[in-house]
Amino acid sequence: MNELTNLIKTEIKKQFRSVRQFSMYIGVPQSTIITALQKGVGGTSFETVMLMCKVLNIKPVPGDNPVFLDGEKRELLDRYARLDDSGKKAVRALAAVELLRVTDEAAYAELSKKLAAAEAEPVVEA
Repeated sequence: MNELTNLIKTEIKKQFRSVRQFSMYIGVPQSTIITALQKGVGGTSFETVMLMCKVLNIKPVPGDNPVFLDGEKRELLDRYARLDDSGKKAVRALAAVELLRVTDEAAYAELSKKLAAAEAEPVVEA
């Protein structure tokens, strides 16, 4: 299942007691929503998906890799925006390391060894 389907499913659970209540609130048949959540929203009409996103306060961000902003991602972006340049640089560096960890295990292991070696070296003060 894709990220958007999972995000919609999660937000319905958070914001509404049930799919039934959500469907009544937005005026879309419950069967339509259940099918979308089971099979993925890709087969659901664009208008219905956009209505669900609007009601659930999910914002799509255009790009090559679509991102859908929920409360957690918005909070992260808000915090990032309030950082100074040094803080933003630190966050970008950490994000690069974490991306390496989940995408290239060998490169991450090598980086971890280098960091461990650097930490073991004594600090020389001038």
